[in-house]
Amino acid sequence: MTILVVATGNLGKLAEIQSYLSHFPLELALKPTNLEIEETESTFLGNARLKASQVAMVTHQWAIADDSGLAVDALDGAPGVFSARYGTTDAERIDRLLKALVNNPNRGAQFVCAIAIANPTGKLVLEAEGICRGEILLEPRGVNGFGYDPIFWVAEYGLSFAEMEPQLKAKTSHRGQAFAALLPQLEQKILNLDIPRSEETGILKNTKP
Repeated sequence: MTILVVATGNLGKLAEIQSYLSHFPLELALKPTNLEIEETESTFLGNARLKASQVAMVTHQWAIADDSGLAVDALDGAPGVFSARYGTTDAERIDRLLKALVNNPNRGAQFVCAIAIANPTGKLVLEAEGICRGEILLEPRGVNGFGYDPIFWVAEYGLSFAEMEPQLKAKTSHRGQAFAALLPQLEQKILNLDIPRSEETGILKNTKP
């Protein structure tokens, strides 16, 4: 069974990735706890590429990295790639964001997710992106999920991410969109035994807004 190292220490993110990959013959493993990768790129995709490549090179295993965050229209795309560093806890990050939007009628926002996979040499072989549009609520709603989920409202369903059942969120979310683009190529490109892994060439890119 192929080992796929997940470049995260976020257990909520790990659980979601496991759910998307559950039907693949993959053994998921967390990155080494002492491996810290500074996210120095200016885009989600850049950071996903960076993390996947570095984790693969250190572990000599296949690696998958996800970089995602919230981009708020009224804040010129902030917190963006700094979403996880917008505070020290989820509650702090949510509070800071809501204060930044006090009395602002423009609540438009989007969650963005970028995923990259690297082979054991660190070479990038697959990537995908997903976007979910929504609005920022005036106050948190719901108890599911993690991060900014309680304040991100999806008009189509009249629910925040934190109010959605896991199956609905998996289909609707930015991560769900990214994995929907990624999985067919993952099955063909990496798990197809007719394709020698030593001959992986180029990046198969699929962007699904």
